[in-house]
Amino acid sequence: RPQCTYIEIEQAERTHAVVLSRPAWLWGAEMGANEHGVCVGNEGVWTREPVGEQEALLGMDLVRLALERSRSAHEAVRVIAALLERHGQGGRCKEEPAPFSYHNTFLLADRAEAWVLETAGPYWAAQRIAEGSRNISNQLSIGTDITAEHVGLRERARSQGWWSGDGAFSFAEVFSLEQQPVRMEAAKARYRAGKELLRQHQGHITAETLMGILRDKASGICVDSEGFRTAGSMVSVLPRDPALPCVHFFTATPDPSRSVFKPFVFVDGLKPAPQVRSPSFADDPAKKIPRFQSKVDRRHELYRRHEAALRLMESDPEQGRRLQETLRELERQGLEAAAALLAGTEAPGPAELAELFLDCVETELKFYK
Repeated sequence: RPQCTYIEIEQAERTHAVVLSRPAWLWGAEMGANEHGVCVGNEGVWTREPVGEQEALLGMDLVRLALERSRSAHEAVRVIAALLERHGQGGRCKEEPAPFSYHNTFLLADRAEAWVLETAGPYWAAQRIAEGSRNISNQLSIGTDITAEHVGLRERARSQGWWSGDGAFSFAEVFSLEQQPVRMEAAKARYRAGKELLRQHQGHITAETLMGILRDKASGICVDSEGFRTAGSMVSVLPRDPALPCVHFFTATPDPSRSVFKPFVFVDGLKPAPQVRSPSFADDPAKKIPRFQSKVDRRHELYRRHEAALRLMESDPEQGRRLQETLRELERQGLEAAAALLAGTEAPGPAELAELFLDCVETELKFYK
């Protein structure tokens, strides 16, 4: 039975291999992929449904569970919906003594299709994305175009007086808060900017395009202010041809504008990269009741070295610029290797692919030395 961040749930008959980008203190993940090319990421959201402090599944637990239990994005939607209805969502989402909780929206994709799944307490609505591009950003965004929904969703809205039952039903309009928190107002601008940046590149969006959008500071998509810095970032290339591998790029360090996206491919005999695994603690403050009464240093080796490099960039701009150029060259090499792999012009052996991500991490660390 998997012990999630706060609760234990029933185990699935079979689970799939996953790669996760996650806050080190919890069991789940902010985003990740599995061996079948399913990718899931989540965002916090505040709605008319009250956010409880009661410990249940975190949205991040649902990301990991969906990846472990699904062979497609549609199946991942069904897995999250079923777990949500059975166990609920709740508990602290931050490693701090002060309570901080939220509900979740999810972006899900595989080789063939994409979905957005948005929640308000145990209630949910899902939208299948048939074409074009789609983004989410800390707010409800599914309107009247609902592909699937919680069986009691509309009755809940009617019983609370949020919807009269007449006319079209818009999930975002009905379940969004009338008085938005300040952070939701900032999210609206971020959502609009993301949508516009995707629109500008419509028809020719590449991995580099998405990396550029994730690095965009003017829009607020890449944050590095007010004591908050964008954490890990991920971009995946999911070819429709099942004979070609999916390639997932991870920074494994904060602030994508000053990080390296490194390619990862699922293969047998995969070599783990211990330099990006956070330490574990016998007496972990996240697991003791009351929780989060003390702090531990969860930074992995690459994180620590990268942080020192960021300080260098700030204190010595010229040396920082040279380091940044070197790092971008490393990223370019990884992108070229991935492009050759996807074009079929190069066929690296399984052993080479098994060490691809590890090699990139080790090379990045050498530059920091």
